[in-house]
Amino acid sequence: MATLLGVGCFDVRAQATVSTAGDTGLVAKAAPSSAQIPVERFFQRPRVLEAKLSPSGTKVALTTSRGGNRVGLVVIDLGAEGSKAYRVAAFTNADITRFEWVGNKSLVFSVLDLEEGSGEDRRTAPGMYSVDSDGSDLRMLVRRQNVSKITDSSGRDRILEWNHTLLSVPKRQEGVAEDEIVSGRLSISGGELQSVSPMWLNVRTSKTRHIELNAPSGAQGWMFDSKGQARVAKTVTNGRTALFWRGPDETQWRQIAESDLLSPPFIPKAVDDSGNLYGTIKHGTEGFSAFTKFDFEKGTPQSPPLVTTPGFDFLGGLILDRAGSKALGVRVDTDVEQTVWFDEGMKLVQVEVDKLLPGQVNRLSCSRCGAPDMVVLVRSYSDQNPGTLFLFEPSKKRLQPVSNVLDDIDPSQMAMVDLHRIKSRDGRDLPVWLTQPSGFKQGQPIPAVVLVHGGPWIRIGHWKWQPMEQFLASRGYLVISPEFRGSAGYGDTHYRAGWKQWGQSMQNDVADALLWAQKQGFATDKACIAGASYGGYSTLMGLIRHPELYRCGVAWVAVTDPTLYVKGSWWISDDISSTARRYMIPQMVGDIEKDADMLNANSPLKQAKDIQAPLLLGFGESDQRVPLAHGERLQAALTDLGRPPEWVTYPNEGHSWRQVSTQVDFAKRVEKFLGQHLK
Repeated sequence: MATLLGVGCFDVRAQATVSTAGDTGLVAKAAPSSAQIPVERFFQRPRVLEAKLSPSGTKVALTTSRGGNRVGLVVIDLGAEGSKAYRVAAFTNADITRFEWVGNKSLVFSVLDLEEGSGEDRRTAPGMYSVDSDGSDLRMLVRRQNVSKITDSSGRDRILEWNHTLLSVPKRQEGVAEDEIVSGRLSISGGELQSVSPMWLNVRTSKTRHIELNAPSGAQGWMFDSKGQARVAKTVTNGRTALFWRGPDETQWRQIAESDLLSPPFIPKAVDDSGNLYGTIKHGTEGFSAFTKFDFEKGTPQSPPLVTTPGFDFLGGLILDRAGSKALGVRVDTDVEQTVWFDEGMKLVQVEVDKLLPGQVNRLSCSRCGAPDMVVLVRSYSDQNPGTLFLFEPSKKRLQPVSNVLDDIDPSQMAMVDLHRIKSRDGRDLPVWLTQPSGFKQGQPIPAVVLVHGGPWIRIGHWKWQPMEQFLASRGYLVISPEFRGSAGYGDTHYRAGWKQWGQSMQNDVADALLWAQKQGFATDKACIAGASYGGYSTLMGLIRHPELYRCGVAWVAVTDPTLYVKGSWWISDDISSTARRYMIPQMVGDIEKDADMLNANSPLKQAKDIQAPLLLGFGESDQRVPLAHGERLQAALTDLGRPPEWVTYPNEGHSWRQVSTQVDFAKRVEKFLGQHLK
């Protein structure tokens, strides 16, 4: 399979034409091996981070970590004389991450130093750059905070300060300049965002121009139509949030919703050029999030909603191709991602691609959608396949490979992922994801790792390849990932049932998932519990609350002191806003005064004497979400009790570890630790 390797180019059109269903033979498969898969393969930097078609569909841009020491930006020109790929931007001290097309000739992008670790984020803003698709006219648009200027190709000095960000890129159309984007100036005080002020920014001249908005005071969030016209403004004041709307040909903003921060009645998701606003509402007795349109005549969201996903909150959005066009379809992620196409032509394309790539999720992105010569970018993935990028030309029935997402991953050796819905001890519906090692059979139970997700107010489970789960499964463990109460994605009732339940019913859900797996013949009585952030907290509380279930625990970047998390400290800095501590955390975790007894009773630090099982602790030394003090205090307490944990910290890593070396080192420690206690 041809892939992008280096600065040179490759001929996509030299690949064979595919026109039959079944295995295409295009995906390179490693030879099956009985040898253990190296840790490094699971935590490698992706070959392709992101890929996008140009508006005309004649080029593909992607960020890749191959062909250089850093993640660079590559453009594939799908010309008539053969498709060639060129590296158009790269740095020696930074990696290109987010990017967008600006018309067909330019791109804008931001950078991070992935080699510095996530601790860099507290010191350095990502900046913004532009470059032509042929690699010419590289220019810095927004300065990186605390980073000396990287000279652009022109040496010009007109650069916005670090507190500017990309808000919107208009779609290609008549009457809208192809060289302008919408940038926003962030007003920050006391470490908290106060407002965002949009402005036009020319990517070729670096000049800005004013946007006449007459905006609500203190607007922090914005949504724009395809012409870059502001349609939705969001404000946050004294624990209240409000939404304002300004439709086409309107000059005044009108408030359409208001609520406290935790109970928004309508969450905007998309606007179109016809003056329609789409978003989500709570629907049904369990409060599942559903997708609908806002009815401006009635002043309320439309009911019944347009799209519901029974058993799941709506996760996805509209698919819009070009300015002024109607939505082509809607993409949703339930137990598996799927696309519901409204456009008949795209329905047929989806059917054709699914025949060529069976058993996969095949996500289609198109330019000139519906045109005879349209080009479709396909990201094909599954629970066992991290993903492969293809180009599909419907007129020629031709499917051509672009690149694997990861190197040297053989799907036949990977674990399978499945979702089960079980009942907790108090009768609540409890979604549980299982990652089952290759060759696993029900009725032949194996040791288990209960992997508790962080957040905790997120949804973690998806039918896709995930590195930690796959790594643990490759070592012979059944990975049990419960979506305990408090998790998002499974209805408002399930979400709110976890409020003020840290270490209590939330912890029971984690235990119930393991007990169910053992009863079903999936797992033996050999189990350890593991997790990061809230998952690390849950790991510690699992050892305290249910010591009979777990032989060991692995906790990284873990909350160990709920009081410190809820209250904060003058002496220990973190990135939790005063707004969150005043208006949200007291309701979701606990009030520092009214719930003091509850917080202490469910504090791993205060209950350290009950942690008897072997424990591995890992922390980032630059973590601002869960500062290192959480780990140091628990380490000291356990050491004083004569049970010191295994301990490791990583310099310049924050809450989400970014360096490959960090991830690999910790995974090897986890492998050894679990092997000592489960094998």
